[in-house]
Amino acid sequence: MATVKIHIIHVGDMTNKGTEALLRSDISAIKDIVGDVSVSVSTTDVEGVKRLGLPLDTILPVMVNIPYKTADRLAKKLGVSRTTLRYKAFAIAGLIYMSIQSILLLISATLTRFGLKAFYRTEVLKRIKNCAVVISCSDENFKEAASLLPSNIYWILTWWSMLFERTLEILMVRFLGKPTVMFPNSVGPFRTWVGRFLSRLSLNNCEYILIREPISYEIVRSLGIKSHKILTFDAALLYKPKKRTNFETLPCPTIGVCPGIYSHSLSIQEVNNYILEHAKALDAAIRNYGFNVLFLPHYVSGFEYDDFKMSDLILQKMKNKNRAKIVKVSSLEEFKSFLDHMSLIISSKMHPAVLGISGCVPTLCIAYDHKQIGLFDSLDMLNCTIHLRDVSCERLLSTIDFIWKEKEKITASLRIRIPEMQKNVRKAMKEALAPFIVK
Repeated sequence: MATVKIHIIHVGDMTNKGTEALLRSDISAIKDIVGDVSVSVSTTDVEGVKRLGLPLDTILPVMVNIPYKTADRLAKKLGVSRTTLRYKAFAIAGLIYMSIQSILLLISATLTRFGLKAFYRTEVLKRIKNCAVVISCSDENFKEAASLLPSNIYWILTWWSMLFERTLEILMVRFLGKPTVMFPNSVGPFRTWVGRFLSRLSLNNCEYILIREPISYEIVRSLGIKSHKILTFDAALLYKPKKRTNFETLPCPTIGVCPGIYSHSLSIQEVNNYILEHAKALDAAIRNYGFNVLFLPHYVSGFEYDDFKMSDLILQKMKNKNRAKIVKVSSLEEFKSFLDHMSLIISSKMHPAVLGISGCVPTLCIAYDHKQIGLFDSLDMLNCTIHLRDVSCERLLSTIDFIWKEKEKITASLRIRIPEMQKNVRKAMKEALAPFIVK
């Protein structure tokens, strides 16, 4: 039997440990399901994926560059802030570049389809033409905002460009005669007709779409998507590190804190309030329960207000600095091992929470989107969530108090539910791939 070729698209930035966990989980599941398989990826972070040493046949760029990624790359190289006019000029240049790339891609895809020699993204197009199925990587590739945050022109333009890139890649896969399967994603919200149009166009050109929580499933149904739909759970629940780290000297009890906010999503006053209320609540938790605090930055981009900077800003506002520290881990394996050894986790980001609950650690989720609400609702843990815009010292403390009193019950429930969820995700992936894998 010939080796099955599978190509993964929509792979993001590996400085985000959640994105890495999703990619690792997808690849591991594919290999378990298919067996003799050759996997390749298209990613916005070619060098980042290469550094991971994953069992991949080839690592290729995306078909067209996303403007904000182009702007970020130039800004980092030149030391420019995202708040400057120069950064905005980079983003506009990225949009023009994306338009030119799109034209070149259409021409090259046409040449590839008819067996002629292409001149742009040749290797990507050739890989897709020769594969059995293309997989849209697990994540949140089809949305236009965060459902619990206000929208603004920055995020609308950012998501429009990302949706266009996602849609264009799926249409090129269809044009080359290959099926697309979307692995577990959250979908929506959509606040304009542009977002709804692009998402309908892309999702209706997938053979199977796997959706990781009920709220997104209802959004997909409301869009009138005709593709096969499977409601499942987050793929990162499947992630298991190959090596575990022991922390015999780690103080107990310890709260693991993974703070973070979307860039340009809150006003300066709201950001300052988020920082101060966290600091006050953590100081009170140290006094009330004898906790130690370990900040675990999840996404370290190097820009202002990334997770490392947010951790540092909260720490500087705390009175009990001697009972808290920041750990900047070097790998996803180490990050997961730290989370598994926490007594309690507070996370403002999706995947530290997912990786925490997969280790059956009681977790307080500060939610900015329905993907978090949907996950915690599926776990009957909505009382362990706080909306990002409702963060206060009092709300944080009362939720910490509830979780700490119910920690044995929460842990016991997770030990039952997590294996069931993991089994469900594997089954959904297998069902979606089965029609395209010849045994």
